[in-house]
Amino acid sequence: MDSNRQQKINRLIQKELSELFLLETKKMQGVLISVTNVRVSPDLSVAHAYLSIFPSDKGEELVKNINENVKSVRYDLGKRLRNQLRVIPELTFHVDDSLDYVENIDRLLKND
Repeated sequence: MDSNRQQKINRLIQKELSELFLLETKKMQGVLISVTNVRVSPDLSVAHAYLSIFPSDKGEELVKNINENVKSVRYDLGKRLRNQLRVIPELTFHVDDSLDYVENIDRLLKND
């Protein structure tokens, strides 16, 4: 169970990452990245961010690219959060494929 502090930091990092990705995706036509969830470890040293990417066929490629450039993302996040957090956690990004999973289940149910 996450503590109250962890939950607040999860929401803060999710909000700031969403704004960062919104600014970056305006440069790329036809791509939308949203941060669906952030989980921070109990010692606040590692944050796992789950990204929902549209179109979903570019998801793996974009997350791989983001993970390769995680230092610059962490630096930009640090500039935004320097007054709220003393140490910016290490970031790892994952594809959130829950929407694809729900879509697949709906498709399977309609076939019956």
